[in-house]
Amino acid sequence: MFALARLLVVGFVVCTLVYICLSLYSRSVRRDKLETEWREGDTKGANIEEYVQKGLKDYDGSLRRKLILGVYVVPFCIVSFIIYATNFM
Repeated sequence: MFALARLLVVGFVVCTLVYICLSLYSRSVRRDKLETEWREGDTKGANIEEYVQKGLKDYDGSLRRKLILGVYVVPFCIVSFIIYATNFM
C-alpha cells in the first residue's frame, strides 16, 4: 500500500511539472501567433498589448487549454488499466 501511495505522489508531482511546462509553452506559442497576426493583419488601430491580452483572455477559455489537463487523466487511466490487467486478467 505504501508503494502505491509513493507512486501516486511521485506521479502527481511529475504530471504537475509536465502540465506547467506544457501550459507555459502553449501560452507562449499562442502569444507569438497573436503578435504575428497583429503585424500582418488589419487591427483597426488597436494597440498590440491590448490585442494580445484580449486574444490570451479568449485562449484561457478555449478547448485547447482544457485539453492540457489530459496530462493528469491519461496516465491515471493507463496505470489503472495496468493494475486491473495485472490483478484480474
